[in-house]
Amino acid sequence: MNRYLERKADGPISLQLRDAFSAFLSAFEQFKSANNERLQQIEKRFSADTVTTEKVDRINASLGEQKRVMDDMILTLRRPEIGRGVHGAIGDTKSLQHKAAWELYARKGDASELSDFERKSLSVQSDPDGGYMVPDEIESTIDRVLSQSSPIRSIASVRQVSSSSFKKPITTTGAISGWVGETGNRPETTAPSLSSLEFPTMELYAMPAATQSLLDDSQINVEEWLAEEVQTVFAEQEGAAFINGDGINKPRGFLTYNVVADAGHQWGDIGYIASGAAGAFASANPSDQLIDLIYAPKQGYRANARWVMNRSVEGDLRKFKDADGNYIWQPGIAAGQPASLMGYPVTEAEDMPDLAADSLSIAFGDFNRGYLVVDRVGIRVLRDPFTSKPYVLFYTTKRVGGGVQNFEAIKLMKFAAS
Repeated sequence: MNRYLERKADGPISLQLRDAFSAFLSAFEQFKSANNERLQQIEKRFSADTVTTEKVDRINASLGEQKRVMDDMILTLRRPEIGRGVHGAIGDTKSLQHKAAWELYARKGDASELSDFERKSLSVQSDPDGGYMVPDEIESTIDRVLSQSSPIRSIASVRQVSSSSFKKPITTTGAISGWVGETGNRPETTAPSLSSLEFPTMELYAMPAATQSLLDDSQINVEEWLAEEVQTVFAEQEGAAFINGDGINKPRGFLTYNVVADAGHQWGDIGYIASGAAGAFASANPSDQLIDLIYAPKQGYRANARWVMNRSVEGDLRKFKDADGNYIWQPGIAAGQPASLMGYPVTEAEDMPDLAADSLSIAFGDFNRGYLVVDRVGIRVLRDPFTSKPYVLFYTTKRVGGGVQNFEAIKLMKFAAS
């Protein structure tokens, strides 16, 4: 834990988080009690009382909102302090010079020192028309917050590159091997089939605006202001693209690949398990299909597997029990820990679809091995004081790519009869 977190560990937000988590656990106990009553009514009368059903839905919705509030608190606690390194150390001389030159450019539009600094550093990635590279501190701060608030980025593999795309060689079939005696012939084996996947990086931008009076205020930390303005926008755009992006001027989302029934799965396809009903879970033993989804990936991918779904679908799953009468969804053991479903952690991603006919609303697998995020090194800022006077625009860009890198590692649930 860095000093910034240590300083805030006993602060107001931490105390609020502690209280919020206690209230969340208490609400979950109330939910289980109300849902048990609903299930007993269904068992006795084949339908639940309307009042009881409404009570369960109300508590369930409240649980979702309480979880959202706690997630916001946790993100605030984890946000790093700009101006200090990971361990609280002040940056080196070169970093401080870059920081001072960039601040002069941001506040006054004077790029002379920044141009000199980048020329001495042999930087070829910045120019007056395309903007200037932000100091490493700002870039790393934005990237760290993105890794915490962008759900798919937080569980995927992330690779930094200096070029516009990344090509990854892959083996679609393994090399053939065999057993031989000590003096037996060694016949030539079949070579593995090799291919490659390409992950181009696309430009992601944000354009926060500030008044010149704000920039002139020495009490305002311009770097912190810019980071806070762009990090949420970047995280939202990334989160949507990594799930539903079509690959045109944006990363390709894992839901946009060819999806087939898992029994007919081949490399390049993502396999699915049917839920048993159109737009819903099966009416009888609905958790059986979830078990099938768990065992759809090969054993090597299950050790670090997790669920991905939105809060609405997660709320539906809270009502399910296993054959022994235990709830299959359980809250995290502490604030900041993910909930679990059948023993596997749950990642909430609001860009996952709600339940609907043929929707792909639940994903399961090892996303670290299955999905790759590619970041081109460097975040650029172009200061524009002319377009929207009296506001100064900061056209901020970073290049990001993404796509499935292992089609065996991720499986989906399709809400269909078959």
